[in-house]
Amino acid sequence: MLQAEKVNAATGRTTVNINGQEYVVKGEEPEYIQMLASYVDKKMRQVSHKFPHYPPVKVAVLAALNIADELYKVQQDYETLVKLIQEEKRG
Repeated sequence: MLQAEKVNAATGRTTVNINGQEYVVKGEEPEYIQMLASYVDKKMRQVSHKFPHYPPVKVAVLAALNIADELYKVQQDYETLVKLIQEEKRG
């Protein structure tokens, strides 16, 4: 599981571990960064579990595609809801 190993409040840098690799991420909200990194870590581990012999780069690309698919579907749902709300206001 992902853990924030180090948070440097002065520089806004948080060190996280995703799929066994450390990354330093700059941002003002360490908890938010940790949450995002944890989500990416989870997705990468799911792909890695399904395809244990894939190299890390391939795992990362497949995880990114899975995340992009989720985002696209949520955006489509959002656009549908906005249209429904606009129609409701008109009618």
